[in-house]
Amino acid sequence: MPTARQALLDAALRALDDGPWRTVRMIDVATLAGVSRQTLYNEFGTKGGLAGALLRRAADGYLAGVDRALTAPAPDRPAAVALWTVRAARQDALVKALLTGHWAEGLPRPDRRPGSRGRTGGRPPAPGELLTLVRDRMAAVSPEGTAGRCEIALRLALSCVIVPVPGDDATDSRALHLVREASRAAGAGQAVAGPPSRAAGAGQAGLSGPSRTAGGRSPR
Repeated sequence: MPTARQALLDAALRALDDGPWRTVRMIDVATLAGVSRQTLYNEFGTKGGLAGALLRRAADGYLAGVDRALTAPAPDRPAAVALWTVRAARQDALVKALLTGHWAEGLPRPDRRPGSRGRTGGRPPAPGELLTLVRDRMAAVSPEGTAGRCEIALRLALSCVIVPVPGDDATDSRALHLVREASRAAGAGQAVAGPPSRAAGAGQAGLSGPSRTAGGRSPR
């Protein structure tokens, strides 16, 4: 059975389905969740706190999907992360906004003012912070060299999120094609260069530099 907090977040998404965030009223969310308005205020403090919690949950859901993608065999992890990112961003407008920093009209937005953490469990990550979280997950499970390819795959997936090919399947195919071509080119470059030294190998593993991707949970 969902907790009051979960029920309120689900209710907020249902309310968002019916209209832009600016028209969503706290009393309507409480009514949809079947709790008192005071319970809603006790849980989130303000409407901004509720928005932050929605976005935090979307980010957490996206990262959980990244973790699932990273259980694929090592050679397939970059493609798995890329495909999940494209699909998550397509299915969830909140995830897409978190990954790209582009907030479509009508979506709740994060409050990034100092001291705005409230009761939401922390501010949702900015796009660069989200990419870093994904990169760190990749590095934790990937052998040397694969983490860098995963991040390249992630950034290529984001390009498909920002400028999709007409048709969902076409966008997925395009993302996979770009990832595989990049992996092939990276493999060819390694073959030409020969076995790297310890120092060169470390530099290659960090080829993509500091960075996480796409998509969360959309207003259903």
